[in-house]
Amino acid sequence: MNLVWFRNDLRIDDNPALNQAITSAQPFHALFISTPAQWQAHDMAPIKIDLIERHVNLISQQLAKHGIQFIHIEASDFVDQAQKLMAYCQQHNIDTVFANQEVEFNEQQRDQTLLESGLSLTLFESDVIVSKGSVLNGQNEMYKVFTPFKKAWASTLMSTHATPLTPTFAQQASIKNPQITFNATKQNSTKWPLADTVLEQVLPRFLTHKYQDYHQDRDYPAIKGTSGLSPYLAIGAISAKRVFAELSHHYPNALEMISQPEGSWLNELAWRDFYRHLLHHFPKLNKHHNFNDKYDSLSWPNPPELLKAWQQAKTGYPIVDAAMRQLVQTGWMHNRLRMIVASFLTKHCLVDWRLGEQFFMQHLIDGDLAANNGGWQWAAGTGCDAQPYFRIFNPITQSEKYDPDGSFIRKYLPELENVPLKYLHFPHEYIKQNNIDVYWPAIVDHPTARQQALSFYKA
Repeated sequence: MNLVWFRNDLRIDDNPALNQAITSAQPFHALFISTPAQWQAHDMAPIKIDLIERHVNLISQQLAKHGIQFIHIEASDFVDQAQKLMAYCQQHNIDTVFANQEVEFNEQQRDQTLLESGLSLTLFESDVIVSKGSVLNGQNEMYKVFTPFKKAWASTLMSTHATPLTPTFAQQASIKNPQITFNATKQNSTKWPLADTVLEQVLPRFLTHKYQDYHQDRDYPAIKGTSGLSPYLAIGAISAKRVFAELSHHYPNALEMISQPEGSWLNELAWRDFYRHLLHHFPKLNKHHNFNDKYDSLSWPNPPELLKAWQQAKTGYPIVDAAMRQLVQTGWMHNRLRMIVASFLTKHCLVDWRLGEQFFMQHLIDGDLAANNGGWQWAAGTGCDAQPYFRIFNPITQSEKYDPDGSFIRKYLPELENVPLKYLHFPHEYIKQNNIDVYWPAIVDHPTARQQALSFYKA
């Protein structure tokens, strides 16, 4: 008897570990071991835990149709998880455990401990489009800047043709697997459909109707111009290779257009691979280290009142406050807004990027260590980026440019619904002139904060 251990790969389609179990011609069970204490230690958002639970049940139902038993075991943390896996394998005479690799440090340590304990654990790569370690520069090293990585990544992809796996199950009578419930704090995620619906309906609709306008619409939070795939990629419910294959089916020349505006969406898939490749090559990123060592000497002031105001959407900058409300209320934030609020926290408030990274993980349905760390270090100027520290977003001009009619701000800040558009993006003068108490004061002055940030980084 073999065992497929599902982890951050919650799908049947393009699952190398599952595919190997099917082709091995031996009977197998499937297993998921929940770890609520570990999730809490890693700041996993309750809405993401709920999404995981729903997809674990989806897999269980899908496998049951093929007569495959799906078992759920509850553990506390990774140590307990490893012990319970070993015990299960001994009790059920498991010959081999098939699983897909996880790039994060604690997960890698757990797997190494299991291998050293004598468990027959066979691991596969399933989380990227182009294999980690295969995109290197002329010195045989990982690229430290995205654009040259992207070019080499696209070139590699043109020659390797990443083809997703489609499982072919043996004929077996269907069974009934029990409903699975996690003993953890959860937040309802049902506004996000299950991955099978996304693959059958949402992704084809996006590729047919929105993909070609993505480069024009992607920066406007009031427009539903993005694909909405990030939560499913974050938990492995949809394979990045499958997404690329669907894109290539609709647009056979997509790779050739990656450096053009029309290639903006594929560019985002390349960014996702880039951050996971970085985590693979630079394990220190798992431990909240700056990518660029020269910023290790930064002594962040971390004023608690500014951090609290940012977390509570009380900064006095409407685009920042609306974005933070979107995050807390929905578990998601538009990508342009993630850049604006991250820049504001690190550059205007001089708060350590790690505190922002943590808050995002605690709320995001698509929380992913590689992408979250990469995005925050990009915003803080401490990461692998061709732009140095002096990129400081002006939240007022960003608001005017990307929410020109104010519809996003008014949606999440109904306090400002009667403020004329002319004043909406920074309404304090209008509020003072009209003696109305509808909004809170700005916690920093933009020009002053910008100069303070420049002085802070230069020092």
